[in-house]
Amino acid sequence: MPNHSSRSSEKSSLFRRSKTLPTGSYRRFTTPLIPTYRYESATDLRQDGGGVSCDSDTTNFASESAPSQVLATQSPSQRITRLWTHFSLTHCLKFICSFSFLYVMFLRAKVTKLEAEKSILLTKCSRSSNGVPGSDNNENLQLEDVNNRAVVLYSVIITIALPILLYMYLDDLSYVKNLLKRTNNNNKKRKEEVPLKKRIAYSLDVCFSVYPYAKLLALLFATVVLIVYGGLALYAVSDCGVDEALWLSWTFVADSGNHADRVGVGARIVSVAISAGGMLIFATMLGLISDAISKMVDSLRKGKSEVLESNHILILGWSDKLGSLLKQLAIANKSIGGGVVVVLAERDKEEMETDIAKLEFDLMGTSVICRSGSPLILADLKKVSVSNARAIIVLGSDENADQSDARALRVVLSLTGVKKGLKGHVVVEMCDLDNEPLVKLVGGDRIETVVAHDVIGRLMIQCALQPGLAQIWEDILGFENAEFYIKKWPQLDGERFEDVLVSFPNAIPCGVKVAVDGKIVLNPSDDYVLEEGDEILVIAEDDDTYAPGSLPEVRKCHFPKMPNPPKYPEKILFCGWRRDIDDMIKVLEALLAPGSELWMFNEVPDQEREKKLTDSGLNISKLVNIRLVHRQGNAVIRRHLECLPLETFDSILILAEQSLENSIVHSDSRSLATLLLIRDIQSKRLPYKDTKSNVFPSSCWIRKMQQASDKSIVISEILDSRTKNLVSVSRISDYVLSNELVSMALAMVAEDKQINRVLKELFAEKGNELCIRPAEFYIYDQEEVCFYDIMRRARQRQEIIIGYRLAGMDQAVINPSDKSKLTKWSLGDVYVVIASCQ
Repeated sequence: MPNHSSRSSEKSSLFRRSKTLPTGSYRRFTTPLIPTYRYESATDLRQDGGGVSCDSDTTNFASESAPSQVLATQSPSQRITRLWTHFSLTHCLKFICSFSFLYVMFLRAKVTKLEAEKSILLTKCSRSSNGVPGSDNNENLQLEDVNNRAVVLYSVIITIALPILLYMYLDDLSYVKNLLKRTNNNNKKRKEEVPLKKRIAYSLDVCFSVYPYAKLLALLFATVVLIVYGGLALYAVSDCGVDEALWLSWTFVADSGNHADRVGVGARIVSVAISAGGMLIFATMLGLISDAISKMVDSLRKGKSEVLESNHILILGWSDKLGSLLKQLAIANKSIGGGVVVVLAERDKEEMETDIAKLEFDLMGTSVICRSGSPLILADLKKVSVSNARAIIVLGSDENADQSDARALRVVLSLTGVKKGLKGHVVVEMCDLDNEPLVKLVGGDRIETVVAHDVIGRLMIQCALQPGLAQIWEDILGFENAEFYIKKWPQLDGERFEDVLVSFPNAIPCGVKVAVDGKIVLNPSDDYVLEEGDEILVIAEDDDTYAPGSLPEVRKCHFPKMPNPPKYPEKILFCGWRRDIDDMIKVLEALLAPGSELWMFNEVPDQEREKKLTDSGLNISKLVNIRLVHRQGNAVIRRHLECLPLETFDSILILAEQSLENSIVHSDSRSLATLLLIRDIQSKRLPYKDTKSNVFPSSCWIRKMQQASDKSIVISEILDSRTKNLVSVSRISDYVLSNELVSMALAMVAEDKQINRVLKELFAEKGNELCIRPAEFYIYDQEEVCFYDIMRRARQRQEIIIGYRLAGMDQAVINPSDKSKLTKWSLGDVYVVIASCQ
């Protein structure tokens, strides 16, 4: 019996010898040895009792025995030989199957043709035997028709089979091509080639993803191909004509049950194939339609659809000021029957609409459209018709001031990149005054900035020095009462401003926009003559409620010639720390008399406090009118507040803490707690005076705090309108509602960007300002004169009276309706005037 182990050892020794051969010898013997050994291992020869056996391990060793250096140095012909050796069996099987299928179809068509010829010949023979004359022309036509049908069938089969075969061998052809192009450099790393099938599939995937109509076009193309090829196949295997076959093919595609009456094996096979393709096509069509409808509904729900509006107001961003801003814009659009406001924010559309609905105020015909997107993306800006908006409002975010201003700057940069340009102006809410120049530099003349902290800080100072001014500013900034408007009146050209002042029965002129340089002059002199193109700045209820009329008759009479009262030193307390507190100190330095004191009470250490003021640009050594007094402590701790002489201050300003600027609820809670503690401490230190006119009982703590308010003014910075109601009902503090006043200013500047220059001058420490004057400056006690007479008297003091507040009234009247009506005035009345700062 032969020894199998000896055979195996011989083979192993053979391969070991082959390894030790020189390189040239190895090249000569490696190629023939491997295929021979593979053949023996593939046939798995075994001999009875002592046959040869090749196991799988030896086979793997043979297939991997060639080193990579040898493979890299082979010529292209050797590579092709190895390629053919590796793929020959698989490709031969594929080719044999494909060729066999085509050959079977060819034979089938040839048999059909022979059967038709046989039928024709039998018909001719039967006619000849029966003595019936034959019609050779008809028989020739029939034979030609059979040939045509056979040609059509061959064409259809070849046209369908060739793309399939080409697709099957794409990777092989690509591999051969790449193999021929490879170099013989052994140091270069062999690059992995992506199969051609994968590249085609990837290209189709990209095409369907990038082009939205590619799927529909592909489906349409597949439908046309199915109908045409199905019709030609039906024509080839049936007796109908081409047009009839195409129509039947369409009916099979549209309705799969129409092929039931087909006769013949070939016709039925083709009909079933066409019907199956039709079912697949219609199923795909239904899927595409369903997917398109789902995407459209989802786009509408998420706010991704395009806004087709023009002359609308666009709000970019979302903040706590949005509610009051929408309210002011709705009031402004009331006179024109409503408008359109579009909000673009990085929030869900349904959430935005829900939050707006919770505000529960009447929009008065104004439509609010919400869209989800980023103002930093040009595609999202285009989606909300940014080019057609008459005004764009960029809201500050709820982040800290620096992050909010940085985001506003990026939004302005995005707006400058709009290709079609902007139709309207841009109003940007800023948080820090130091960041304003950069935004102006980027945006140019189209940008109008409203610095929220600066506006509120200056307003708090004005209200602290003049109690009751906060309510007047709310009336002027809001659109509910009277506000500023600028319009041209050609009929007043050549008139002196003294006469123009009393020419409007329903408005009060406050200034002139000079046509030459576009500058707005507030409170001009009486001798100023209006020139052609000049526009008049007025305070009126609405832009369509006023027009110049005839000059009224104004009586000239004597009135008290009282000089402006001198300024006295004041003592003011700041509770809290703001990022722009240095600007507030500069304003106080310009408005207060020499010898005034400013106490600063907060948790910032004294050394760090002075460093912050110096870094902000404040030179403490150059302060002339005020002296800074620093105290460190927590404003919500009673024992810290009791260390301060609260009963000696003329005004106390409770500032919103910089550390809590991201949370209006916590900021307002802190301000409210500080207000109550200060008033309670003051009520215990100041003398109590009983007043029976108060609605609260004498033992009530609110009444005691109101007694303290007669001695000291407390201005609290309130951010939330709900906190405002708590403060205003108790009447223990004059208040400043930050968010609401800033929203009013943004809405006013959005309606007319020229108003921003008016507001900046009225808030500045120089120029004209809004003041409250006592009645003794203009009238005698119980004097009966009309409002026009008082306006004339105020002009002699270079002032413009815009309203009044009678004694015992809580609200001021701005722009009285009947200015020529005689009214009895008292010395307890006060007047609201625009006057130059002293």
